[in-house]
Amino acid sequence: MQDIVTDSLRDLAQQLDAFARERDWQTFHSPKNLASALIVEAGELLEPFQWLTEKQSRELSPERRDAVASEIADVLLYLIQLSSALGVDPVAAAQAKLRLNAERYPVDKARGNARKHDEL
Repeated sequence: MQDIVTDSLRDLAQQLDAFARERDWQTFHSPKNLASALIVEAGELLEPFQWLTEKQSRELSPERRDAVASEIADVLLYLIQLSSALGVDPVAAAQAKLRLNAERYPVDKARGNARKHDEL
């Protein structure tokens, strides 16, 4: 499964690169600009959830779910572009972070609580 995800992300990164090249947008896609755009899109991802209860946030209407899906796509696209601009393999980085988190949050100490690793 990991190879499929990696190949899919690689394909998506290539599609994004071609999309930007066709429009001559590479000059605008500095790491700083991409990180800024990513944060803006992450904020937009939060907007459909604003003022919802926990329960409501788990039971989105089809229209609201579609809006959230669109914002998730925007976040993912900018994250992949930022990864490409910096030469970072996002899957490898995520796997390394997951290994680190497994050390920081051992099951016997972290199960069932939301405390930060330095408070366990």
